[in-house]
Amino acid sequence: MSWSDERVELLKKMWGEGQSASQIAKELGGVTRNAVIGKVHRLGLSNRSGTGKSADASKAKADAKPAAKPRAKPSKPAAKPAAAEAPAPEAPAAPLMTRARAAIIPAGQRLPPQPSANEIDPAALAKVSEIEKKAKKLGLMELTERTCKWPVGDPATDDFWFCGLPVQAGKPYCEAHVGVAFQPMSSRRDRKR
Repeated sequence: MSWSDERVELLKKMWGEGQSASQIAKELGGVTRNAVIGKVHRLGLSNRSGTGKSADASKAKADAKPAAKPRAKPSKPAAKPAAAEAPAPEAPAAPLMTRARAAIIPAGQRLPPQPSANEIDPAALAKVSEIEKKAKKLGLMELTERTCKWPVGDPATDDFWFCGLPVQAGKPYCEAHVGVAFQPMSSRRDRKR
C-alpha cells in the first residue's frame, strides 16, 4: 500500500473532521489503524483540537494571531463568548490509588525482607521434599487450575517442572507448597528471636 496524494488528502480531510484512526483506516482500506496514526504524525496533524478544524487551519489561526494589532483594554467587562465555542476540555483526573497499585514498589527502592530458607518452618520443608517425590512433574502447558503450580528446578534446564498435585481450595499450590508459600508473619518474626 502506498500513500498516494488522493489518499493523503482524504486522510487529512477525515482527520480534520475529527474521525478516529480506525474509521479512517476502514474508509481508506488496505491500511491499519497504526499506519494511519503514523502517517498523521509524519504529516504533523497529530495536535488536532476538539473543534473539528484541521491542524492546518489551527496552525494558520495561530500564525495570524501575532500579526493582529494589540487592542486597548475595554472599560467595562467583555461580553460572554458565543455559545458556539466549545468549553476547554478538563484535565483527566489522577488515577485512584488502589491497594494493589500501592503495593507496587517503585524502581530503585529496596524490596521488603523475604523469608530465607532458615526462616521457613523445617516441618513444612520436610513435607515438601516428601511431596516432591510423589509429584506429577508437569510441564507448563500441562498445568490447569486444579494442579499445583509450584516450580521445581532451574527454568533454563531440561529438568525444570511443576509439582502438578491437586491444589488446596482457593490456592495455586498443593497443601505442602501452601505451607511453605503462605506463612503467617507472626511465626516468622518469632523464629528470628
